[in-house]
Amino acid sequence: MKMLINVAETVVADALRGMAAAHPELTVDVERRVIVRRGAPYEGKVGLVSGGGSGHEPLHGGFVGRGMLDAACPGEVFTSPVPDQMVRAAAAVDSGAGVLFVVKNYTGDVLNFDMAAELAEDEGVQVAKVLVNDDVAVVDSLYTAGRRGTGATLFVEKLAGAAADAGAPLDRVAAVARRVNESSRSFGVALSAVTTPAKGTPTFDLPAGELELGIGIHGEPGRERRAMMTSGEIADVVVDAVVEDLRPDGPVIVLVNGMGATPLLELYGFNAEVHRALTERKVPVARTLVGNYVTSLDMAGCSVTICQVDEELLGLWDAPVSTPALRWGC
Repeated sequence: MKMLINVAETVVADALRGMAAAHPELTVDVERRVIVRRGAPYEGKVGLVSGGGSGHEPLHGGFVGRGMLDAACPGEVFTSPVPDQMVRAAAAVDSGAGVLFVVKNYTGDVLNFDMAAELAEDEGVQVAKVLVNDDVAVVDSLYTAGRRGTGATLFVEKLAGAAADAGAPLDRVAAVARRVNESSRSFGVALSAVTTPAKGTPTFDLPAGELELGIGIHGEPGRERRAMMTSGEIADVVVDAVVEDLRPDGPVIVLVNGMGATPLLELYGFNAEVHRALTERKVPVARTLVGNYVTSLDMAGCSVTICQVDEELLGLWDAPVSTPALRWGC
């Protein structure tokens, strides 16, 4: 498999050096693997910290900036960051108002963020944690006890980040984050397998002419494999899965997310089918975001995340944001 890298061992460090060169509004510590919003900590503001294995870009580092995260901790590819990274990040963004850890539900992430919270609190930092577990496809997957954390991570970081930027206290920011997670559901589909730099070959076998429904963002097994389907047929399966689980009774924000190798031409066509399927199921759409945001390296495929919103949450979504990967209202 051809990759635009030097060697597999330095792929994360090389990416961080490139991010630092492209985004002077961020402070990127390549050696210690911490990305911080320049100017942090901001007086009186709750700090937001997240992180996870690399390979899902722009999640999480691409969401550091005004209106979202104050810091992100990238691990090695598909590997949790270590507690020391999270403690450094918390110390870098703590203004005295406390720090919220946004944690995707993967065993390594959960254990390491739990340990980091204890260590940070020993150093005088007040920490709250929110677990993201929005994936309805399977329970107790390869790296997870319970449901996996996927696309709703973007919604949690955006809406909780807006609340923090507006001056909300730590308990309120954490409450917003939990509410967003509880109001969100996701489902993913793989059209091809993912290839990690270290392995250099696909991590699982997906025969030509087949797709996998319910795939995880590390290539974890989904619900089932089927013969290749049309965009409209896939949309019906995915929308049924998230709507049946969430049962929304109001408007939703929709994320149509690419897994990394699916072009926008296909994603926008798929978005049309998702909107058609939601309309047929009488689910009103308030806002839509389309693009590659929570990815799995070079996997072809997509995921859909819906989040039920009211006026308060919609206002937080519309609030200004300025990060490398998400920007409006600034």
